[in-house]
Amino acid sequence: MPWREAKIHVLTHGLHYGSSIFEGERAYAGKIFKSTEHSERFHKSASILNFALPYSVEEITKAKDEVVRANSIVDGYIRPVAWRGSEMMAVSAQKSKIHVAIAAWQWPSMFKPEVKEKGIRLAWAKYKRPSGETEPVHAKAAGLYMICTVSKHAAEAAGYDDALMLDYRGYLAEATGANLFLVIDGELHTPTPDCFLNGITRQTVIELAKKRNITVVERHMEPRSSTARRKSSSPAAPPRSLPSAKSEGKKFTPGAITRQLMDDYSALVRAHAKDKAA
Repeated sequence: MPWREAKIHVLTHGLHYGSSIFEGERAYAGKIFKSTEHSERFHKSASILNFALPYSVEEITKAKDEVVRANSIVDGYIRPVAWRGSEMMAVSAQKSKIHVAIAAWQWPSMFKPEVKEKGIRLAWAKYKRPSGETEPVHAKAAGLYMICTVSKHAAEAAGYDDALMLDYRGYLAEATGANLFLVIDGELHTPTPDCFLNGITRQTVIELAKKRNITVVERHMEPRSSTARRKSSSPAAPPRSLPSAKSEGKKFTPGAITRQLMDDYSALVRAHAKDKAA
């Protein structure tokens, strides 16, 4: 349907209680990267939030392709979203209808091209990633991003590009919308995803690193580990600076491993698009 005709009821449960899930996917040369994996995670998130999607993985995957074609998307962003409707306005919403929508728009890159050379500036986030005992941390659920929005707004207001979040124990977790990697002595270190999303991009970066025979270490990391070079799992956004106890912060230059993995990621998604087209 046309953008202006997409409407929901003001009392929809997803608006009032955060009972909504979504996916963030990328299309390259008109083909969605790892579309099936995203559709499978979409279903898993729905299950964690205790509702069943009215469409199968295959139906959602096919619908996403149709939306990309209908909007003539070349390099863009695809946003499937599902939410509880307005049939019940209370915490309980077992009888609420489950709605599903897919939007797509042109969006070549989140950051400008020069970011690959210079990196981004990160501030520390105001809020921490919660324990798995307090939130459904392994679902890509809308409510879990509220603290990300608040933290990113504060970072941008202070002149930074994004915020780096700690978890509830004080370990490094992720940025507001991307996982985190650190290059330490030629190895790729990444926080254990036990209280935040194990991103599909994150998993892809790990696969690419192993193909390059780069040792990948998943572990809990304290902030003082920031003496190493870093890269974000967002393939276009390696950090160039982080705040520290001193006002000038810590500065890093994207190194050879970071650049290699960014190049490998770019080559992979473009090759995927060609394979899908064929």
